[in-house]
Amino acid sequence: MTDVPTEDVFTLRLPAGPLRFCTVFSSPHSGSDYPPAFLAASSLTPLQLRSSEDAFVDVLWAAAPDHGAPLLSARVPRACIDLNRAPDDLDPALIAGASRRFLNARVAAGLGVIPRVVGHGRPIMIGKLTLAEAQRRIATCWHPYHARLRALVAAAQGRHGAAILFDCHSMPHDALAAAPLVRGRRPDVVLGDRFGIACDRTVIEAAAEAFAAQGFTVARNAPFAGGYITQTYGRPQGGVHALQIEIDRGLYMDEARVEPRPELAEIVARLSRVAADLAVLGPRAMPMAAE
Repeated sequence: MTDVPTEDVFTLRLPAGPLRFCTVFSSPHSGSDYPPAFLAASSLTPLQLRSSEDAFVDVLWAAAPDHGAPLLSARVPRACIDLNRAPDDLDPALIAGASRRFLNARVAAGLGVIPRVVGHGRPIMIGKLTLAEAQRRIATCWHPYHARLRALVAAAQGRHGAAILFDCHSMPHDALAAAPLVRGRRPDVVLGDRFGIACDRTVIEAAAEAFAAQGFTVARNAPFAGGYITQTYGRPQGGVHALQIEIDRGLYMDEARVEPRPELAEIVARLSRVAADLAVLGPRAMPMAAE
């Protein structure tokens, strides 16, 4: 991948009026702009590569700016670089010269900041990347996205004394086989706060109520408790709260074809109402942050 202009890495949609609330929405895995050189180097078809996307998540939350909250969404695909991983999560099985020390389970599974595999463990390419190429992707894609995300969060906190970051994702329907039943049903939505570490309990409770009011079945922290963004940005004691939101892809898309289903419009409408409830959350709902 050659150097990428910042505007090709992400899309930022801001509310039309003043930023009145302390909430920020982020969709780091919905990117689908595949560079031609990346496609040429991959051993997979474009459709196979898209299995790693949180496809249409930026569409699901497109109404957030209408309700007063900025929406930052990736354009660069997750198969190229995973914006929800640490920049030093380098996979030595993929990247020549990467250190083999301190490998975590995700990197060992091929899901580092430069992924080695997509869904069902399919290798993205044959052979290895150079360390220089990996560092180039991180410099031109990972750092610009996170610089903008940090700026949005810092600006929200500066205006209101606190910030709430909603980290928006989707989950394969099959992954819900590992989810606990909620009143006898598999969840439609999994909220992850790192088991209470990433945000004040009032935030996850308010989010759970907002989803439930729109008819979604909601679980917490299982099977997804939050990744790098939730873990890194969520600092409730410092006034920054982060909550990961995972939505069942089967509700709105054909996962095999990576195409929207007719139900997409209904889900978007329901999530617009959820976004309206989430966008107005603020310090008054978070006594710990306001102290």
